[in-house]
Amino acid sequence: MRSAQWLSTIGLSLVLSLLAGRVQALPGQSPDEAVVWIQANPTLRPVRGEKLLVRKSDTPAQRFMFSASPLQVGRASSGSTGGIIRTEEISFFDMQNGVTRDRLQETLRIIYGPTIYQDYAQAKTLYTYPTQKTLDQSVNRDTPLLAAIQGEVREGDRYAYWLEIARQQNGFAYTGKITVFLRDDLPKLEGELRNR
Repeated sequence: MRSAQWLSTIGLSLVLSLLAGRVQALPGQSPDEAVVWIQANPTLRPVRGEKLLVRKSDTPAQRFMFSASPLQVGRASSGSTGGIIRTEEISFFDMQNGVTRDRLQETLRIIYGPTIYQDYAQAKTLYTYPTQKTLDQSVNRDTPLLAAIQGEVREGDRYAYWLEIARQQNGFAYTGKITVFLRDDLPKLEGELRNR
């Protein structure tokens, strides 16, 4: 009797651990599922009280943030969120080492794993900026910030992705972000970026 009880306990533990390993905080899932995944993610390691927003800071010149939100990507808008996570964003501010496209992509791979990274890597690029028109406007209007913000929007088989880096005039980028979001929200974001 004891060995049967012991075996059932071991079996239940194995099943629970396998299920826990499958929980992922991905757009389209519930906020509760996202909180469980964030709490269990060894890279994010949230502190007590952090649920859908995790902040790390080694020094005032270096900050990392991960957020999961039921809001659509881009500018805030009214409307139903459907009670699901629609957008997840990884952002860096690093005045010491800078922020590069490779660093953002590697962070995406580390946090989400190879399946989502592969979806990102194979995703079709829909829009990149600044466009030549924006570059010309930044020179004509003496607004270098227009040319300093560089980014792209991609559509994968599973999700859509938005990578953005802000460069100083010397080319050094100290801030950047990569966002994973629902493909249904692509038209909204692309429209906002094209009409900046």
